[in-house]
Amino acid sequence: MLPARGWYPMDTASTPTPDTRFRVSPQAVTRLEEIVAAEPAPEGAAAPGLRVSVLAGGCNGFQYSFALDGERRADDVLIPAGQSHVVVDPASMDLLDGAELHFNDSLMGAHFTIRNPNATSSCGCGTSFSID
Repeated sequence: MLPARGWYPMDTASTPTPDTRFRVSPQAVTRLEEIVAAEPAPEGAAAPGLRVSVLAGGCNGFQYSFALDGERRADDVLIPAGQSHVVVDPASMDLLDGAELHFNDSLMGAHFTIRNPNATSSCGCGTSFSID
């Protein structure tokens, strides 16, 4: 079993780089496990994980994308999250270094969000950000 912190390339022959970190909060782990349990993988397919991506666009230059994804690419980064996992592509990982995936459940709604110390500004809904 992999440690709960840090990131690991999908290629298990690669050496993890402990100074590049993307964390998953306990609230995000709990919600992700609930989602994956409700949508099991088809027989013979990999269990889905939450793919977190950073895309160009949004009102501040970059935007976060979240999607269940059972497919893996050779260069994907796998972050253990309880009994599930989060998958991030290397380009997105560069923009998520030191950030944390979190799940907010409030009167305003329930959603995954990123607490990103690299973001210099963000939009009101928290899905778009910029970096200087």
